[in-house]
Amino acid sequence: MLLAAHTSSLTQYWHKITDPTFKGIYHANSFDLAMMIPYFLVLFVLATYGLHRYWLVYDYYKYAKNIPGPPPEVTRWPRVTVQLPIFNERYVIERLVEAISRFDYPHELLDIQVLDDSTDETVQVARACVERFAAQGLPIHYIHRSNRAGYKAGALEHGLETAEGEFVAIFDADFIPSPDFLRRCIPYFENDKIGMAQTRWTYLNRDYSLLTQVEAILLDGHFVVEHGARSRRGTFFNFNGTAGVWRRKAIEEAGGWEHDTLTEDTDLSYRAQLQGWKFLYLPDIECASELPVDINGFKAQQARWAKGLMQTAKKILPRVMKSDAPWHVKAEAFFHLTANISYPLMVLLSTMLLPAMIVRFYQGYFQMFFIDLPLFLASTCSISSFYLVAQKELRPKNWWRTFLYMPFVMATGIGISVRNAQAVLEALVGKKSEFARTPKFKIEGKKGSFVAKSYRNKAGWMPYAEVLLGVYFLLTVVYAVLNENYATVPFLVLFVWGYLYTGCMSLGQTYFAHLRFDVNAPEMRPASSGAPGF
Repeated sequence: MLLAAHTSSLTQYWHKITDPTFKGIYHANSFDLAMMIPYFLVLFVLATYGLHRYWLVYDYYKYAKNIPGPPPEVTRWPRVTVQLPIFNERYVIERLVEAISRFDYPHELLDIQVLDDSTDETVQVARACVERFAAQGLPIHYIHRSNRAGYKAGALEHGLETAEGEFVAIFDADFIPSPDFLRRCIPYFENDKIGMAQTRWTYLNRDYSLLTQVEAILLDGHFVVEHGARSRRGTFFNFNGTAGVWRRKAIEEAGGWEHDTLTEDTDLSYRAQLQGWKFLYLPDIECASELPVDINGFKAQQARWAKGLMQTAKKILPRVMKSDAPWHVKAEAFFHLTANISYPLMVLLSTMLLPAMIVRFYQGYFQMFFIDLPLFLASTCSISSFYLVAQKELRPKNWWRTFLYMPFVMATGIGISVRNAQAVLEALVGKKSEFARTPKFKIEGKKGSFVAKSYRNKAGWMPYAEVLLGVYFLLTVVYAVLNENYATVPFLVLFVWGYLYTGCMSLGQTYFAHLRFDVNAPEMRPASSGAPGF
């Protein structure tokens, strides 16, 4: 009986959406056109970037055989400079130096630099740590700058002035390279055309929280599918700022480190590849790192990357398009460097969904299914398939568990769109901004807490906008249900959850930190030189 009632309800719903009784009565007016034309333009652009994700997956599998094989035998082990750029990293600097001290590379061929721009007690911690390991025979040097011009890029360039190595390995403060890292990477540079080798990140605290699980899935998509597809196809890809090795000659021929963008690593990568240097991606060589556990720190990190890539696009894309690179290299560079334009478009789409839904209601459901739905699926489902492929490659036995996290991955991507949209727009108009660093708290596994530690980020006004958008979409869900537009509800719920989750969590963490621990440090650091920091 219940089955019959359920079948009857579905039949009635189907008849309703396909009822041709009022076909031809509706005629679009100027208001409807003013709403629908920009709506479809935005949806079309988002769908185009979504289809590009499918293309990356296609390239990843099509060129699966184009992976680095076993490296050649080393005829002469070269001298390597290891650069450790830090700024106010008192919780993790000792862990990093200890990891470097365990390298099984010949110590007489190492030149280790702790490039410290700190302004707090990290100076004393780092200096004491360096002196302790130097006394044990480790070739390590402490370099502190009082003038922080150029920030991370400036620190790396300053270190090169006294560096002795033919190659340069770089590690951020929250990374823990394995003892055999250099012995596994350096042999690939026997090919004198190789300018940089990037390894794959893994995560010490992946299981710490739902947020870190989502972050790990997002980064795995980048390191497995994006880097994998680009490197296999032979298109340009980027050094990720850490856990990689550069040939010093490649850095110098590309013009050295520059600090006019927030992603100095991508900037240098493209300049070097335009000079003819080849890059290697080595996914089998892993380097452990620490994920942000504070939502405000995570959002600051994502905004930095979004703004930096758009700045790099403005700076580098004209050079790429004028170069002799093949068309597919130019096309991939365009999609890579401009991908974050999707964030302001996502916010714009968010504000247009409710009026567009009202207009489409009067146009008829069938048009919505044949026009809106395919574009929307191209924009959203490509994200799921992209990250599922990455997890299937990394965890073939239990990758299916990722399905449980995909709604949260998509919702988080939606939730950070407001902050990232602001960052992208600032890059487009050329606004120089202060730099938001990502705090590290030495949290490994599921243990540890960050609430009693400093280096906290405050929320600012952005979470209030996110909460308002969440409430707006909640009303949109109500409207959809009242008008029996059930097909759109699952997508709208993602917007509700994404905006409310990121907004409320940002406000909650800031409020409790300020109330109980008085560690509500400024989110942005002043950039006295007008250049971005790290």
